[in-house]
Amino acid sequence: MKIASFCALLLAFAAAGCNNQPAGPTVHETQSIPPDVATALRATVHMGAGTLKLNGGSSGWLDAVFDYNVPEWKPTVVYNLVGEGGDLRVEQPSAGHTGGGDTKNDWDLKLNDEIPTDLTAQLGAGDATLDLGTVTLRSLTIEVGAGTVNLDLRGHPKRSYNLQIRGGVGDATIHLPASAGLYVEAGGGIGDVKVNGMRKDGDHWVNDAYGTSPITVRADIKGGIGGITISAE
Repeated sequence: MKIASFCALLLAFAAAGCNNQPAGPTVHETQSIPPDVATALRATVHMGAGTLKLNGGSSGWLDAVFDYNVPEWKPTVVYNLVGEGGDLRVEQPSAGHTGGGDTKNDWDLKLNDEIPTDLTAQLGAGDATLDLGTVTLRSLTIEVGAGTVNLDLRGHPKRSYNLQIRGGVGDATIHLPASAGLYVEAGGGIGDVKVNGMRKDGDHWVNDAYGTSPITVRADIKGGIGGITISAE
C-alpha cells in the first residue's frame, strides 16, 4: 500500500473524529456460538475503534466478551451455516466508529482451535493483540488503519496457510512459527523493517525449514508509518 493511501486514511479518521459519540455507563456483554456440523469456518471481525484481543481456546466457534460505554457501539454477532461451512461475523456498527474522551470499547474474543478457519480482522483505529498459534488457520488477513498490531503465531501449525497484514499508522510485531517453513515479504512506507531468525533471499526472507517442512506459512506484510518487527521462533 502506498504512502498516499495512508494519508487518505488519516484524513478519513480526522474527519470521522468530528462526529464523536458521547460516553455513558460501561456495558458488559458476553456471547457464544456453540459448535455445529460445520467442517470449516469463515470468521470476520470488524471493529471501528477500540482494543481487540483475539485468541484460540473456545470450546465452540466463538466465546466473546464486550465492554463498551457508547450505546451506538453495541457489537453484532451473526452466525450462519452455509452448506458445510460456518460464516461468523463480529462487527461494530458503522455509525459508531469514532470516539473521544472517556470512551471505552474492548473486545476479548476466543475462536475454536480445531476447525479450519479463514480469519479476517479489521480494526480502524486502536490496538490489536492476536494470539493465534493454536488456531487451525487456512488464511489470516489483518488490516489496521491506525494503531499497533501484536501477532503471535508461534506453535506447530497443522496445515499451510497465507498471512496478509496491512498497517496504516503504528507499529507491528509479528512472531512466526519457526517449526514451519516461512516465506516472508515485508516492507514499510516510513519505518524500519526488522527480521529475526530468517535469512534474506532476494526480495524476501526464508527460514531453514522452508522447502523441507511439509507446512509452509507465506506472509505478505506491509506497513505505512511505523516499524515492523518479524521474528521466527
